[in-house]
This record gives sequence, C-alpha cells and structure tokens, in this order.
Amino acid sequence: MRKLEVGEATGPLADYAQGVDKEPLILTVSGKPVAALVPIENADLETVGLSNDPTFLALIERSRTRHRVEGGVSSTEMRRKLGVVQAGRGRKQMG
Repeated sequence: MRKLEVGEATGPLADYAQGVDKEPLILTVSGKPVAALVPIENADLETVGLSNDPTFLALIERSRTRHRVEGGVSSTEMRRKLGVVQAGRGRKQMG
C-alpha cells in the first residue's frame, strides 16, 4: 500500500492513479487516511455511485430492517399474485 500526504500531491491525478491495480494509494492529512485510490472491478459507474450514496444506503438499510421485522414475499408468491408464469415457461397474459 502506498501512502501520500495530500499536501504533497502536486502532480496530475493520472500520475497517482498509475499502479492502483497493483496496490492502493492512500491519501492522508497529518498522517490520517482521508481517501483512497483503488481499482474498481466488475462494476459500472452507476453501481459505484450508488454504493457510495448515503441516501441510497440508508434506503437499503431501512428496507433490510423492515424485511427482517415484517418478512417478505418470495418471487414465486409475487409471480402468483401478479399472474405471471415462471420465466422460461411462457407468460400468462395480464388483462
């Protein structure tokens, strides 16, 4: 892991991004980590954005809590309620 004090980071961002696929670059202020440049694998921009969005993360946590407390509906039950035949077996026309 490479470390760099933010005040010493005077070069172009592209220079610092070089090599993050081998080891992350941790940016520090007074020796305390404040940010990191790390490789992103198997994710698109939307996934990365949402995974760092506090509003979205709070929504997901509320949903998980509600599911633990109240339970949920299986995909099979939801298909039955909507009148949809399971994928691969054709679909029932919804009227």
